[in-house]
Amino acid sequence: MSDSDSGFPVERFEQRRARLNALAFRLLGASSETEDAVQETWMRLHRTDIDGIRNLDGWLTTTLSRICLDRLRARRTNPERPLGDVVPGPLPSTATAGEPEEHAVLTDELERAVLVLLRRLPPAEQIAFVLHDMFAVPFYEVADILQRSPNAARLLASRARHRVIDASDELRPDALRERRVVRAFLAAVRAGDIAAVLAVLAADVTVSADRTAAPGPVPVTARGAPIVARLAAGFAARADFSAMVLVDGRPGALVAGRDEPPAVMAFTVEGERIVRIDVLADPETLARLPLSISGFSA
Repeated sequence: MSDSDSGFPVERFEQRRARLNALAFRLLGASSETEDAVQETWMRLHRTDIDGIRNLDGWLTTTLSRICLDRLRARRTNPERPLGDVVPGPLPSTATAGEPEEHAVLTDELERAVLVLLRRLPPAEQIAFVLHDMFAVPFYEVADILQRSPNAARLLASRARHRVIDASDELRPDALRERRVVRAFLAAVRAGDIAAVLAVLAADVTVSADRTAAPGPVPVTARGAPIVARLAAGFAARADFSAMVLVDGRPGALVAGRDEPPAVMAFTVEGERIVRIDVLADPETLARLPLSISGFSA
């Protein structure tokens, strides 16, 4: 034991609280469950002979992960329980981990989007991906947490990785052009530059928002660049962060607000103009939507 790993159990736990908070956040999202899971981990440690624990970091990671796994499974079986959201502020810090050939390096923006998309995956895939790809937990330890074989844990992480991070077809000339147009649109909306927004919208552009994404209780459909520009500005004002995604191969944006469910904006681009925007936020629709993170910046 090093000098920095000495003292009473509460002191040794507090030395690791930041990492535990980061782990619980990435597994559960920004909800009261994150803090509760860390506190439950402390309570279990408090009831355990800490001097008999050979690897305290490993014990805490395993205990917290199993607590989070139980909570994720409870969300699946009880639809009234929240799925968690993503805080648009700074993410709790953790080093990127894993071998370069096995996962993509996540920027802050991409990690936020990954956290939203992970909510759609089975709990075991979430656990395997987060522990290995974000926290460098070896697969044999992930396997022990999930009560699977190491090969099964590796497969779960790989499956999750390929579901949420996919750069396929991104280098096609048409894809690069479409991404450039959509990126210009999103930048203009964020900046509140209506002239720049109008510059990338077709005159007869159409926007369609489902019942969950619409500001009122019914779906919304509108046509015409000026109207769509105003609607986009209003929608952006409710979004605390957005990231580029692929929506069944089409350019899109994943948008998350602090007090609202995540939504997806799917764009149809012709030439250098956006001709249609579909805004989707219904949870059942998003669960079926072929979404992937777009890691290549044009």
